[in-house]
Amino acid sequence: MKWKSKHLLGLEDLTADEIICILDTAEGFREVSTRSVKKVPALRGKVIVNLFFEASTRTRISFELAGARLSADVINFSGETSSTVKGETLIDTARNIEAMGVDIFIIRHRCAGAAYRLAEVTSASVVNAGDGAHEHPTQALLDIFTIRQKKRRLEGLKVALVGDVAHSRVARSNIWGLQKLGAKVYAVGPPTLVPRGLSKLGVEVHYNLDEILSEIDCFNMLRIQTERQDAGLFPTTREYASLFGLNRERMRRLKPDALILHPGPINRGVELTAEVADGPQSVILNQVTNGLAVRMAALFLTGTYGRTPPGSSPEEAHG
Repeated sequence: MKWKSKHLLGLEDLTADEIICILDTAEGFREVSTRSVKKVPALRGKVIVNLFFEASTRTRISFELAGARLSADVINFSGETSSTVKGETLIDTARNIEAMGVDIFIIRHRCAGAAYRLAEVTSASVVNAGDGAHEHPTQALLDIFTIRQKKRRLEGLKVALVGDVAHSRVARSNIWGLQKLGAKVYAVGPPTLVPRGLSKLGVEVHYNLDEILSEIDCFNMLRIQTERQDAGLFPTTREYASLFGLNRERMRRLKPDALILHPGPINRGVELTAEVADGPQSVILNQVTNGLAVRMAALFLTGTYGRTPPGSSPEEAHG
């Protein structure tokens, strides 16, 4: 299908065909990283701003590198050193930056809905890199891309999101995306970290990881945010690890071809022990590699929506 949207704000808004369009476009860009010259001219002349109001390493660098490989000019913006610390609003900041000739904003913000608000007031394209506890669409897309790459399908797979589902924007985007592509989604964690009402969305909820270990095809082990301990949502990280962490003993009970995913950064010894994180069933480094291709696809599709500039389609751009 032809991509028709100016923005990528969340997977809740997309159809299954639109998600597949992004995945297929990412597949076309994946081989770029294997070349001696790791660039294509797809977005030459475009200006991209990484508008990050939250700390990030993987996501920011991945988007920066994706823009560079598409031949765009990429500018990094940090909220901590901007005029927002003097009281300037997000909208005023974005409008002032846009006035310099920006084509795409990539925004990461602590407030849910920030990407949607920005899309309402800017003529540039907007890609959501995480808004509060709402959505993180490109992370979910790279998770789904990795599963499809390894399993060759999504329809009928059983995928478990394990851990802090309640506060995870990654989990929300995964739920929307996976279900639209035919996977069965499980949410697993202590009752304090699994929101009520998920079953109404078709998600199967479990509070005991051990009872479903042998039937799951893919485990996405969500990061436990240690700051949650102060809220008393679980007693200790040691107890959490004993009940919901993947370790050597639990790995023996998994399907031989079960996949282990993690959005990063990993709390080793909590969500995963070292032998699991670095083991043969882990696809965590594949996720990082695939994230670059997915973000190239997101920038390409939003940056050229509604038209196909000469030499900028994946086929032409790849030579």
